[in-house]
Amino acid sequence: MTTHTTTTSGLAATRERLWAALGERDEEAAAAAVFDACDAGTPVEEVLLDVIGSAQARIGRAWAADRISVAQEHAATAIQDRVIAALARRTPPSPRTTRPAGPGAGGTAPQRVTVACVEGEWHALPARLLAEVLSGRGFLVDYLGAHVPTPHLIAHLHQTGADVVALSSSLPVRLPTAHAAVTAVQAIGLPVIVGGAAFGPDGRYARLLGADGWAPDARAAASLLAGGLRRPEGARTGPDQGLPHLLDQEYTLVTRTRAQLTRDVLEGLEAKVPAMAAYTEEQRERTAEDIAHIVDFLAASLYTDDAELFTGFLTWTAEVLRVRGVPSGALVAALDLLSDAQHDFPRAQTHLDAGRRALAHVPAPQASGPHA
Repeated sequence: MTTHTTTTSGLAATRERLWAALGERDEEAAAAAVFDACDAGTPVEEVLLDVIGSAQARIGRAWAADRISVAQEHAATAIQDRVIAALARRTPPSPRTTRPAGPGAGGTAPQRVTVACVEGEWHALPARLLAEVLSGRGFLVDYLGAHVPTPHLIAHLHQTGADVVALSSSLPVRLPTAHAAVTAVQAIGLPVIVGGAAFGPDGRYARLLGADGWAPDARAAASLLAGGLRRPEGARTGPDQGLPHLLDQEYTLVTRTRAQLTRDVLEGLEAKVPAMAAYTEEQRERTAEDIAHIVDFLAASLYTDDAELFTGFLTWTAEVLRVRGVPSGALVAALDLLSDAQHDFPRAQTHLDAGRRALAHVPAPQASGPHA
């Protein structure tokens, strides 16, 4: 395991240098900041996680605080991804982590890990960082990147002989898809470790979905895999494992009617929020996107039967809107309209009620803003 020897001030200086380069969209300067730190003796794993990973988290916070645009966030992330690739090319290979070879083969074989984002998940940088950390620790890594459809993942696993699969997801709305991927991988006899913000800060959704392991970060994942993750004997698999609440069909019905719910709520908001009459077409589109996200997170909370998933999203969204000068009244009105549409769904009603209570504690906006 890598020994952490870099001083806090040294890491901080490198982080600020990288951040400044990202702000200027200067890829050469960003790479120089990272390479200089490595050349000065900072372990590559520290650079990956404590510099590049830290900068990526800061990018997300800056977008949420309305200090950078979506385009600026994408540009900075793209630079980070290319810097990681350049760093990987200049880093010498590590001694391979081995496992016992197959029956009758004798000796040992390199341990192979397939790292992928679940289907629909486009936030790939956390998975990319994990892949590089694992490679630096001696694992053979197949990094498949963002948005890997489950059938293609399974076909790849059949062809490559992986020992374990690491799945990443940042958004809880991908949890049903993640569950399908976990189940499919386990069905061919391989263990699955999951990570990313989608699975909760304490890994609660990883346990709910039956994953064989969960890690809060790349270091913890590498340590867990080094210990030899294995499928428990007699482990149960199946999409209904541990989720008896899905028998009420509320999740399925909300998902199936997503487009209609979004349209109905948008039309209802136009009647409830007079200011929407003056919205531009772009503002209307953004409002429709916000409504669709609310429906998606309601569905995810119904899938997990955890209202905190829904309320967490709502309070985060309300804060994002607040710093842009948008009051949360439109969010409350949207919940009221969704509640009217879901009047026959008791679990949905419970989650929507929890959402309204959570929004009551969100402060008023700082200033009047131009969009919803």
